[in-house]
This record gives sequence, C-alpha cells and structure tokens, in this order.
Amino acid sequence: MSRERDRLVEHIAQDFLGNASALGVTGLEPRIAEALRAVAREDFVPAVERELADLDSPLPIGSGQTISQPFIVALMTQWLEVAAGNRVLELGTGSGYQAAILDTLGVAVVSLEILPELAEQAAKRLARLGYRRVAVHPGDAWGGWPDSAPYDGILVTAAAPRVPAPLIEQLKPGGRLVIPLGAPDVIQRLVRFRRDDRGALHAERELPVRFVPITGPMRD
Repeated sequence: MSRERDRLVEHIAQDFLGNASALGVTGLEPRIAEALRAVAREDFVPAVERELADLDSPLPIGSGQTISQPFIVALMTQWLEVAAGNRVLELGTGSGYQAAILDTLGVAVVSLEILPELAEQAAKRLARLGYRRVAVHPGDAWGGWPDSAPYDGILVTAAAPRVPAPLIEQLKPGGRLVIPLGAPDVIQRLVRFRRDDRGALHAERELPVRFVPITGPMRD
C-alpha cells in the first residue's frame, strides 16, 4: 500500500467525521477503510492519470466516462450496508474500481456496463487483478439483470432522471438502492432508498452530487 493511498483514506475518514450528520453516518467504517487501502486505484485509471490516482477527485477513464471520487465510492459503499456473502447489482462498471471495493468486502457483484469497450476492459482488468466475485456484462441500467435477482443492494454510478422500475423488482425486501437522481449538468441528489415488504421504496438519506448522466434508452 502506498503512503499516498493511506493519506487518501485518512482524508476520507476525516471528511466522514466532519460531515457525519449530513451523511447519516457516525464515521467511515473500518472495513471500508481497509478495502480502500487494499485496492490500488492506479490500476483502474489510464496510465496518464496514475500519478493522480490517490487524489480525492474523479478522473477520466475514456469514452467520456469518469472514475468516481473515492469519497463518493466510500459513501455509496457504506450506504449499501452490505456484508460478506451478499449480492449486489452495479449499474455502470466504468473501470471496475467500485466493483473491486465490493469484492474486497466479500460481496458478489453483477456489474453492467453499456459501453462494450469499457465492459471488456473492466472484465479483463478485474480478472487479471484477482477479483473473482465480479461478473461484468455488457448492458444498460434500465432492465437491470433479473437472472441473478434478488439483490441485497443495487448501486447506480450515473445520474438517472428516475429509478428504473425493474430495479425495484430485483431488490430484496429490506435491500438498499443507492442512486444519483437528476438531470445532466445540474446538481443531482445521491439518494439511499430501502425497499419494504410490499415493494415500495423509501428514501432515507440524500446528498447533493454531480455525476455523468446514465446512458441507454429509458424503457419504463
């Protein structure tokens, strides 16, 4: 582990403590801090960006997409409230960094990426680095991945105008859905929902964010 990555995790932990009330947390969970330390972010960015990999900022990964700010990755992971042995659906694989964090926590991940070139690169990268609990599939977010449903958690890594209906159906009762909602080029809301036994979603936490827009046709 690099000294810079250790400083990054300490910075994120301090931000969690300083904004605990707004984030709805008491601090950065130790297991998530350890996962952030264990996963080398430089393995998930282009070579020209590697010197910046341990900064707490988003970075371009090609095809008009970005790797999320590590603080946001940590927050979305903590909001999911998943445990080892759980199964998560991720919409928007990107370079595979978020999926690698979840794999490190012992979570099985089904990850969809609409851009075929990114899906192929991420699948090869994750396999090469030894993340065996992640299955990457080319596909968009709107239909989810019913073959492996139901999921303990669903995580969407791009901003959508609304929650796709199939995602609600594929989430277990009590499961968490973390998704940025809002139009492109404006401040969006990162929202954590929980599904009740009747299939309804209840918003529990939210935070202003900026994400790239979700791609693919809206079908519901």
